[in-house]
Amino acid sequence: MADPAGIAAETAEATPRYDDITARFNTIILSIGQMLGGACSTIVMTLGGIIGITLAPHPSWATVPITIFVLGQAVATLPAGIGMRHIGRRLGFMTGSLFAVAGGLVGTFALLWGRFDLFLVATFLCGMFQAHIQFYRFAAADLASPSFQPKAISWVLIGGVAAAVLGPQLVIFSSELLAPVTFAGSFLTLSVVASLSFFLMMTLRGSRPVRQSASSGRRVSEILRQPRLIVAMACGMISYSMMSLVMTAAPIAMLACNYGVADAALAIQWHAIAMFAPSFVTGNLIARFGKEQVTAAGMVILAGCGVVALSGIEIAHFWGALILLGLGWNFSFVGATSMVTDCYRPEERNKVQSVNDFAVFGSVALASFMSGRLMSAFGWETVNFVVFPMVAIALVLIGWLIVHGRRQASAS
Repeated sequence: MADPAGIAAETAEATPRYDDITARFNTIILSIGQMLGGACSTIVMTLGGIIGITLAPHPSWATVPITIFVLGQAVATLPAGIGMRHIGRRLGFMTGSLFAVAGGLVGTFALLWGRFDLFLVATFLCGMFQAHIQFYRFAAADLASPSFQPKAISWVLIGGVAAAVLGPQLVIFSSELLAPVTFAGSFLTLSVVASLSFFLMMTLRGSRPVRQSASSGRRVSEILRQPRLIVAMACGMISYSMMSLVMTAAPIAMLACNYGVADAALAIQWHAIAMFAPSFVTGNLIARFGKEQVTAAGMVILAGCGVVALSGIEIAHFWGALILLGLGWNFSFVGATSMVTDCYRPEERNKVQSVNDFAVFGSVALASFMSGRLMSAFGWETVNFVVFPMVAIALVLIGWLIVHGRRQASAS
C-alpha cells in the first residue's frame, strides 16, 4: 500500500504495494509511540474528572474536561487525515505531538492559576494529539500484507500495555512535583513525554515515492453504503463509547466511595493494561476465528463489565469491572478496526479512516459528556445499565452481517 512514513505527499496510489520488512519496523516505532501517547492519554483520563471536581463551577461539569479531550479527538480527526494525505504520516504524527506539548504546558498554567476554562483548552489540545495517535494502527497496516495487517494493528496496540503502567505511575510520582499545586507537575510531565514522541516519529520509514493517480477512489457516500463498513463503524462506536462512558465515571465513583486518588489511578492502570495486553494474541485470534466472532466476543465481555460493576462497590468490584471493560474493548475495537480495513481501496484509505474515526470519537465525546450527567443525576449503577442495550444492538448487527455474508456467498 502507500507510504506510511510521510516521505511523499499522499494523494492516491494506483496499486497496493506490500513491504512487511518496513511494516514490521514501523510497527515497532508506532508501538513505542502508542506507549508514549497512551501515557499522555492516561494522565488526562485519570485526572480530568478529579481536577474537574475541584475547578468546575458545578459537580455535573466534572467530566467536561474529558468530554473536551474526546471532542478534540473528534474535531481533529478529519483534518489530521486530510493533512496526512498531503504531507504524509511522519510529518502528520510529528505535528500531532506538538499539540500535546502545548496542551501539557497550558494545563500546567491552568492548574497553577486555578482556571477551569484554560484547563479545557489544555485537554482539547491533548485530544488533538490523540486524534493523530488513532491513525497509528492504520499506519502500521499501510505497507503490511493482508496476512500481517491484523497482527500489525494488534502490535501497535501492545504499546498501550506499557502506557498502562507508565501513565498512572507518572500521575502518582509527578502529582506533587510543583507543590503546593497538586497535579500541575503531571501536566508538565505530559509535555515532556509528548516531546519524546515528536522525536520518535522522525524515525518512521516509508517506501519510495510512487506515481500519483488522478483518481481518489469512490465517493464517501458510495463507500459508506457497504453493509460491512456500516456494521464495523457501529461496533467501533459502541465499543469505544461504552468504554469511555464507564471508565470516565469510575474514578469519580471511587472517590465518592471514599477511595483515594492512588486507588483510582491504579484502577485505571489495570483497566489500561487489560485494554492493550490482549493485543499479543488478538491478531492471532482474528486469524483463527474471524473478525466478526472476535468483535462479538468483545461485546459480550463488555456486558460482563456491567454485571460486575452492579454487584457491589468494593474495590474488587471496581477493579474487576474495569479489567473486563478493557478486555472487551480490545477484542471488539481491534475486530471492528480490522473489519474497516476490508472496506476501502488503497487510494481511499485516508478519507475512510478519517470518517470512521470522526464517527467513533464523536460518539465517545457524547458518551463522556453523558457519563458526568448520569453520575450526577442517577449514580454509578445507571451508568453501567446503559451498557446492556448498546451491546445488544452491536450483537444483532454482527449476527445480521454474518447471515448476510453467508447468503451472498451462497448466491455467488
